[in-house]
Amino acid sequence: MITTALNTPTIVELDDGLTIIAETLPVEAVNLNVWFQVGSAVEPDTINGMAHFLEHMMFKGTPNVKPGEFDRIVEQRGGVMNAATSQDYTHYYITTAPQHFAELAPLQLELVSNPSLPEDEFNREKKVVLEEIRRSEDNTMGRTYARAMETCYQSLPYRRPVLGAASVIADVTPKQMREFHRQWYHPKTMTVSVVGNLPVETLIETVTDAWETIAPQCYTPLPTQVSFPSPEAPFSEVVRNEFIDPQLQQARLVMLWRVPGLNDREEIYSLNVIAAILGQGKVSRLFRQLREEEQLVSAIGANNSSQKLQGNFSISARLPVENLDKVETAIKAQIQRLQNEKVSLSELNRIQKQVANRYVFANEKPSDRANLYGYYFSQLGDLNPAFNYVEIIRNLTPEDIQNAAQRYLSPDAYGIVILSPPQQG
Repeated sequence: MITTALNTPTIVELDDGLTIIAETLPVEAVNLNVWFQVGSAVEPDTINGMAHFLEHMMFKGTPNVKPGEFDRIVEQRGGVMNAATSQDYTHYYITTAPQHFAELAPLQLELVSNPSLPEDEFNREKKVVLEEIRRSEDNTMGRTYARAMETCYQSLPYRRPVLGAASVIADVTPKQMREFHRQWYHPKTMTVSVVGNLPVETLIETVTDAWETIAPQCYTPLPTQVSFPSPEAPFSEVVRNEFIDPQLQQARLVMLWRVPGLNDREEIYSLNVIAAILGQGKVSRLFRQLREEEQLVSAIGANNSSQKLQGNFSISARLPVENLDKVETAIKAQIQRLQNEKVSLSELNRIQKQVANRYVFANEKPSDRANLYGYYFSQLGDLNPAFNYVEIIRNLTPEDIQNAAQRYLSPDAYGIVILSPPQQG
């Protein structure tokens, strides 16, 4: 066993490669989070969307659990359950009272490890997924994000939607899903994170005993071989994509830069602080200038998104069409300012406190903590980045911020996506 010092979770690796992370937290709940190192990024184009579709099918029963039975038991015990799929991971989670954990944990592990994937349920759920894709395309935010990712990435799989294309999902088969499950859902791609008000030994023993019963029933894994393209080079010029969107009343503007991801994360911390300086909160530079003082935008924000292979830094705004040029120019000027002028210690200290506190406050509940551990270990095989995050943020200097802005955020080379409403008259 390896026990980490800062938050004190205990990490156990079983002989077959399954990792269990457990921590006692004195809150009357237990959260069980099961993470897999599989998301849309590992899918070939021919089954894009399969990871998300499979997530839906995980609640359709096993040879030992009837469809809908798990949902019913969780609800009867007053628990909550859900799942999420991203580009780099899929995870399934339940929160329950401590006295129900021993009953529900084996069911959760069996659902994800040994699903029946029956054809009738597959065909019914396919209609649900196709409707979800349709709704995402009808959603302004979804359309804007999709156009932005297509502009930001030319070769990395992050340019594709997690939900997949309707034309692809319409043609996938149960056989393909079973093969995908066998390829990706096995102990070596799996992290179980469990946090709550039970002794650590009890949490670990409950998961271990359940897994040792379930594991022999599981499919024999298929070899997992995926080759990813290298991170893409920064933009060398302005790449501009403009669209007319008949559903809009105001324009949407997104400016994008390719930045390091989790696999090369030294600059992530500085970029997170830059995002807060520029566009997070009512005292951020872009909000004050463009929303409050000049009233050129209805909304504006900045975000540093850190996928595993490569991240993207984005600045997004909602604004009248006639203000597009002024806002783009103003954003470039604010980036130039970060490159030319060191941020003051008072502004940096305020932002450091804001970013650090947001991180701490977001990891107080058992579900938050289990998410944190599951995410970092499944993506990096290491919890130290989670433990060290606040300290690294607090130790950043004005020079660190300026260097990151100079290295990654060019005011002369970026991607830009504009969605405009149709012209009137």
